[in-house]
Amino acid sequence: MSQPSFLNRQGLHLRPDPARVIVRPFKPATEPRDLNPTDKMRANHIVERVLALNSEAVAAQLADVLDNFEGRHRNLLERFEARADDMEDAFATHGAFSKTQRQLIGAYFLSEYSFEASALFNPSIVPHPDQSGAPEGGKRFIISLRAIGEGHVSSLTFRTGTIAADGSLTVDPTARLASLPRISHRASGPDGDRVELTFRPEEDLSERVIFPVTESQSNGIEDARFVQFSDGDRKTYYATYTAYSGRAIRSELIETSDFMSFRLTPLRGAAAHNKGMALFPRKIGGSYAMIARQDNENLYLVYSDDLSTWEGGQALLKPQFPWEFVQIGNCGSPIELDEGWLLLTHGVGPVRKYSIGAALLDKRDPSRVLARSSEPLLRPEPSEREGYVPNVVYTCGAMRHNDQIILPYAVSDTFSSFATIRISALMEAMRR
Repeated sequence: MSQPSFLNRQGLHLRPDPARVIVRPFKPATEPRDLNPTDKMRANHIVERVLALNSEAVAAQLADVLDNFEGRHRNLLERFEARADDMEDAFATHGAFSKTQRQLIGAYFLSEYSFEASALFNPSIVPHPDQSGAPEGGKRFIISLRAIGEGHVSSLTFRTGTIAADGSLTVDPTARLASLPRISHRASGPDGDRVELTFRPEEDLSERVIFPVTESQSNGIEDARFVQFSDGDRKTYYATYTAYSGRAIRSELIETSDFMSFRLTPLRGAAAHNKGMALFPRKIGGSYAMIARQDNENLYLVYSDDLSTWEGGQALLKPQFPWEFVQIGNCGSPIELDEGWLLLTHGVGPVRKYSIGAALLDKRDPSRVLARSSEPLLRPEPSEREGYVPNVVYTCGAMRHNDQIILPYAVSDTFSSFATIRISALMEAMRR
């Protein structure tokens, strides 16, 4: 079956680049577990070997490390020293390190990680908080993407771009370097750690990588669904994402106003014990509202008074058409139109083929489904069927611009592309 005439695939692709690397903590242990006594013994052996070198040898080894790696990362000596400080609790009692010894020791407990070597997919899109420089009638945007590297660990990375007045898209060149944030605050609670992360102003947005920093996220930060949330005149960017520990999943929340400082918080309640939650871009009837999938099959509407606790919910959409008989889920936050809330959905059909459809919800009462697409808006084309997970198109969030929906989407869990949809034609095509 051919694609709808109102959908236009863009010749624009975001592909994983194994040359983009971060430096992350390395321990002589099987990650991510803490150091046991044997691991600590191995760590101290490394320290002893460095301390056995004379000062000239230490300086020569450090110079060789810098010659190999300094152009690949910012503030490398500073990172070496900070890593040595982080490892201090594992070290046996020792005399004071010289500055050079501390830097070289820190280098032994770091490793490069190609964070998007395997995949760059499941994007979401929001307006950029800084619209200076946007073309007349156009808009700057931010794309968030799930990146996967060695060990299938997922992290969060970003791109910026521009929509022209005619709806054409450009994505800005990616920074050569990549950087991790500083953990500016960490607080433990019964539901897990709440952390605040801060990047440096000089680090380009495409340079910033949010890598797992808590136990619940240790194997991945997956499928962030960003939305620009309006509360009166105040605009905040939120994203729900799946935290994966290697054993369990749960939904957590990112909050930012500038994409430089981020707060990551666990969500509570029965509705947060699954993946795929998507926040409405404003309160409904005085309450926060989410679209969620609680049973791995249907979509639910859930309300909360405090943004942190999500219980109960009512069934909203169930599989109805053959292309979604296995299950349905949301494809990001609902988009507010004059006609109602446009909810993009994904459906799983025969041979686990993922396609993207849509539903229209009542603006005042989103539990009322006004219309629904009986056929997919977007399905894997023959050229898009091959990849890490074949036969999948997927998105974590689209955005309205004038009379179009700007839809970034992932292809077979490998790379990302874009499509645009004419809103008026979509409204006419949906089944009421």
